[in-house]
Amino acid sequence: MNTPTTTVHTGRHFLQIPGPTNVPDRVLRAIDMPTIDHRGPEFAGLGLAVIEGAKRVFRTASPVVIYPSSGTGAWEAAIVNTLSPGDRVLMAETGQFATLWRTMAGRLGLEVDFIEGDWRHGADPAAIGARLAEDRGHTIKAVMVVHNETSTGVTSRIPEIRRAIDQASHPALLLVDTISSLGSIDYRHDEWGVDVTVGGSQKGLMLPPGLGFNAVSDKALAAAAANTSRRSYWDWHEIIAANRTGYWPYTPATNLLYGLREAITMLEEEGLEAVFARHDRHAAATRAAVRAWGMEILCADPREYSSALTAVMMPDGHDADQFREAVLARFDMSLGTGLARLKGRVFRIGHLGHFNDLMLMGTLAGVEMGFEVAGVPYREGGVRAAMDVLSGKARP
Repeated sequence: MNTPTTTVHTGRHFLQIPGPTNVPDRVLRAIDMPTIDHRGPEFAGLGLAVIEGAKRVFRTASPVVIYPSSGTGAWEAAIVNTLSPGDRVLMAETGQFATLWRTMAGRLGLEVDFIEGDWRHGADPAAIGARLAEDRGHTIKAVMVVHNETSTGVTSRIPEIRRAIDQASHPALLLVDTISSLGSIDYRHDEWGVDVTVGGSQKGLMLPPGLGFNAVSDKALAAAAANTSRRSYWDWHEIIAANRTGYWPYTPATNLLYGLREAITMLEEEGLEAVFARHDRHAAATRAAVRAWGMEILCADPREYSSALTAVMMPDGHDADQFREAVLARFDMSLGTGLARLKGRVFRIGHLGHFNDLMLMGTLAGVEMGFEVAGVPYREGGVRAAMDVLSGKARP
């Protein structure tokens, strides 16, 4: 009798998708704590610590609302607190997640002006400025942008978008999704004049999925106070009021908050500037490998290269998902799939979160060996090129 064969893997699985990312052992141990009374004095200390720590990560003095939710929930919270059905918003098509946020906005009754894109460039500040300049009646209530588009490896230039809004003398709110950039790419909520910053726990913050974030400006809070659209669970004001003493108005995700406290400690031990420099360096080494392999990076503008992930275009006639399947089966490494219109055309290498030089080299070696196994044409030397960047022998 023939029995099916299975591949037995040893060692740790290489999770190199651009989120959820690898969870550090320190964070796992922090989560593995007894649940405590979320109305008791011990919890208040935890609550205040994570609320203040989150402000430092977002680089804001304003409130940061932490939800037991996915990033999708935090998207919805940003919308329903500041906008009402029938409001007009301006969004930019930078990839799959910008498209999904647009879909949500439509479902919630917003009128969406969508600036079309090719999924290889970030949001165009000039195009946004031009649309706002045309809106002399100020009917556009918000500009909504994905900072780091996880589907494409393209990072939009938020400070330039803020300047475009200001130059148009337009009062629109600025809502920014940082789900795959927070804690991995330089981001400054207050300095860049963002009104609502959306975040998630499972990428640069090095946690499992399950926490969503809204950092909110005074202007956004004023908009929420004047907004009469129905909301309950997502409403900022009751949460912020309870947060002043370290509590939530409902049962919070206590054990994930333990993990968040430890993750913030780890980020601050390394230093946020050092964290961003590490991500920049790993991204540069990855791009050097891709070029050495003779392949093309999906992001077309070097100013917009993502430091969290790199999307790689497959050679003509070769399917990215078949390649990914070969890498998973042979080397127990998960690479990111191409989403929507990019399905089968690209694979994504995540290099964010709890990550170091040796993990990157193992990842790139797995990709290069995968090309060989899957019969994908490539030039040798990608791993060496990345090593040269990491060692300083080659300029990124």
